[in-house]
Amino acid sequence: MTKILIVGGGIGGMTAAACLLHAGFEVAVFEQAAELGEVGAGIQLSANPMRVLHHLGLVETLARCGVRPTAYQFKMFDTGEVLQEIPLGEGYVERHGVPYLSVHRADLLDTLIAAVRALNPDAVTLNATASSYVEDESGVTLHFNDGGEARGDVLIGADGIKSMVRAKILGETAVHYTGDQSWRILVPAERLTPEQRPDTVNICVGPGKHGVVYPIRPDGLINMVGCVEYETWDDESWTARRPWAEMKTDFAGWHENIQAIIDNADKDQCFRWAMNNRPPVDHWSTARTTLLGDAAHPTLPYMAQGGGMAIEDGAVLARALQQEADVGAALDLYQRNRLDRTARIVNESSANRNMFHLPSEAALRQAFAQRDMNAERTAWLFSYDPMTVELR
Repeated sequence: MTKILIVGGGIGGMTAAACLLHAGFEVAVFEQAAELGEVGAGIQLSANPMRVLHHLGLVETLARCGVRPTAYQFKMFDTGEVLQEIPLGEGYVERHGVPYLSVHRADLLDTLIAAVRALNPDAVTLNATASSYVEDESGVTLHFNDGGEARGDVLIGADGIKSMVRAKILGETAVHYTGDQSWRILVPAERLTPEQRPDTVNICVGPGKHGVVYPIRPDGLINMVGCVEYETWDDESWTARRPWAEMKTDFAGWHENIQAIIDNADKDQCFRWAMNNRPPVDHWSTARTTLLGDAAHPTLPYMAQGGGMAIEDGAVLARALQQEADVGAALDLYQRNRLDRTARIVNESSANRNMFHLPSEAALRQAFAQRDMNAERTAWLFSYDPMTVELR
């Protein structure tokens, strides 16, 4: 039986593990943390990753702990005027076969962990910091900081934007600061009046900044991410706290509902991190090693597809390893079928940043009037099915 080693126990790594175990492979996941967990933030699950989660039998669980937003709305920052809307209700389910969910990242990861452990309770090793690896003709040996090692037929680097595996395959790749830093807060719904609690995904656009607001739990927990232009950056970490007053100042003059969400955030739980970009690459695999998720194609969150791409990767990689008996051919098949799609996501996410931050209300209104986001997304983004797309 082919043994797959996975470095990284996040959403991408756990999705790959679940898909591979489901397909009958032997899988060993190595996570450097002492326990598996995610940061306090939301994630949007559109139809494309939801089809993978449906394949794994997880949609019902996620629907219970998440929210089905009624629409995706682009709004003017100060007035709340709706510039464009993408319906996400029953019509979305009828069209795509699965719902659009917004969930807490921790709830998604917990659901994936449970799926992996149900298939193999011993699949995950914690406190395992991978330091290097060596490929040879018959397999891969993964080395750890404590002097231990693991041996397998395939190595998957699901170890994020600062990936050790990526560095060995591609060398050190330059980081490009986008000019944005992102705020992140969570606000319990009971702190807000009913009219301040969104039931839609709201993208509030304005000169030099934008905010994304949506519910992520049935109790109404609200997730807000605010992207603001800064000339310099000092931290790429999701867990870097910053003063609440700085966030309040950044969004001065914005709509009263945005103000209410910021006012009701825990003052010591405001996080801000730098948005760095790395341009798409033309390969991320060797004969026995490959990458997925942010390790392969780090993506700005301006299409809400970073996590979705990692979930898609895990499914397509498992299918490629099923389709091709030769490991090298399987990894090449996987890479070949993911390069163009992920590059398009990376590039269009970067383009959205510019559109969301246009310098005037008139420019924003004109840009949204000229761009049919609904048709564009439905035609190529949401309709993609990682479980059935032809691999060639």
